[in-house]
Amino acid sequence: MQTFNVEKMMCGGCVSAVEKALQVLDGVEKVVVDLDAKTATVEGSVDADKVITALTEAGYPATLAD
Repeated sequence: MQTFNVEKMMCGGCVSAVEKALQVLDGVEKVVVDLDAKTATVEGSVDADKVITALTEAGYPATLAD
């Protein structure tokens, strides 16, 4: 399980866009997005760089949380 800090999320539509961007990645089993904390938690076997790239390309720059 990996958690990412996701920038520019403002509303439920943003949450849906982030979920969609991540659910199509190979190896992703589950995505949990927290709008208030501005995080996305990904379960499965997916490379963190691929998650960050997918989110950035969707318009939501992201970094791996500590």
